[in-house]
Amino acid sequence: MNRKFIDTVNEICKTSENVPLSEKSSFRIGGAAKLCAFPSNEDEVCRTVALCKESGVKYAVLGNMTNVLAGDDGYDGVVIFTTALSDHEFQGTEVKARCGASVTALASSAAKKNLGGLEFAYGIPGSLGGAIFMNAGAYGGEMKEVVKSVRAYDVERGEVREYSADECGFDYRMSRFRNSRDVILSAVLKLKEGDAEKIAETMAKNMLLRKEKQPLDKPSAGSTFKRPQGAFAGELIERAGLKGYTVGGAQVSEKHAGFVVNTGCASEKDVKELISHIKSRVLQTSGILLEEEIIYLD
Repeated sequence: MNRKFIDTVNEICKTSENVPLSEKSSFRIGGAAKLCAFPSNEDEVCRTVALCKESGVKYAVLGNMTNVLAGDDGYDGVVIFTTALSDHEFQGTEVKARCGASVTALASSAAKKNLGGLEFAYGIPGSLGGAIFMNAGAYGGEMKEVVKSVRAYDVERGEVREYSADECGFDYRMSRFRNSRDVILSAVLKLKEGDAEKIAETMAKNMLLRKEKQPLDKPSAGSTFKRPQGAFAGELIERAGLKGYTVGGAQVSEKHAGFVVNTGCASEKDVKELISHIKSRVLQTSGILLEEEIIYLD
């Protein structure tokens, strides 16, 4: 990445150089990104991604970095943040929203319009793009249940395409976007008519459960592992005697063993070593190999 490239990106959208990713990540971990880009619309996202591809510069498109572990050595490329693309509009029982929209904000806005379906997402700290990317879910609901269509930039073809829900390849914590380089730009969500008061009550109940069961007072990347078939990761980790176990500044949460938290000084190395130890111990004690839900950025 040279100065000419950086200047060209800066002509497309707002940028910042040498940004500590620990300041952007919910995990509060990560060295500096060589360049961060902050596009304000879909065109700027596409142009920035296309320039990176054309120039052979590695890049990552992120929302709120709530499910990401950044490397201690930083990121020698461009991190493209979509947080400015947060607008949304309702049309009947549907809502069209940009990739950077907060799913919690969408759930709240929908409730005020007597629209349900996103109650499960209330309290999830991520963006819509990230939630679709990993088919986020909680309390019996998943994004695949409300997604009608997704607009994404096909990096290989250099064009914007629209995918129906069936074409999104949704599965447990999975979508086609995890297996491709397509960049999610926006989506149409299909909601359902309901009673604003009842919807709000459900969201409040879900938020209370989050506060009671999850270590929201400490930096983390959310649930560290996917739920294995027929079991729960947190229970398996606790049975392995690892609740509260630490490696450096990384700790298996004493509140919920399914979360690895940053006690204040954790590094990427600490987290990876702890995850490796957890997987090894759980495999030994239960015969189940846990699979990470968090995404590594390095």
